[in-house]
Amino acid sequence: MGILADWEIANLSRLKKMISPFTDNLVSKVDDKKILSYGLGSYGYDIRLSPSQCLLFGGTQRGDCDPKSFDQEILKPLELKEDENGQYFLLPPYGYCLGVALERLTLPKNVTVVAVGKSTYARSGIMVNITPAEAGWEGYLTLEISNCTGLFNRIYANEGITQLLFYTGETCAVSYQDRKGKYQDQPAKVVFPTV
Repeated sequence: MGILADWEIANLSRLKKMISPFTDNLVSKVDDKKILSYGLGSYGYDIRLSPSQCLLFGGTQRGDCDPKSFDQEILKPLELKEDENGQYFLLPPYGYCLGVALERLTLPKNVTVVAVGKSTYARSGIMVNITPAEAGWEGYLTLEISNCTGLFNRIYANEGITQLLFYTGETCAVSYQDRKGKYQDQPAKVVFPTV
């Protein structure tokens, strides 16, 4: 199993729509303004946070969080704000939220994705946790984002939020799509836990 290089990611995205929309370079400025980069890197691809939805844990102070019987009432929508630095959600101290990726993935049956953090966010106390997207998975990734600091922290919409690393190997006998995985074909909105 090896990691895909930029040209391999580009070929799969152009020919098989592995990433859509696809940007064939690393974008770090828009209209002469610096942004958190997104797009194709040497051995990965930085996806963006969608401005459409960001849900904060803490909509209620009662009960518990049960992944087998998830109560959506424990979440509250964060307001999309904007200033001269761009559009952003403001994550409270030690806050944890669910967002959604702007890009859609369609993974071949021999490619699995692992997400890793972006240095700029990690150095600001933001951690992004995304479980692997297995071979054959399709959809928009639900993003799990933590503010590990005692300060309010911005997470910018339409800008890079996490880097995806694509691993390839022999084609698997049974892909995520073949076994009809429960998170297959996720829409462009947060998908809640299900058993």
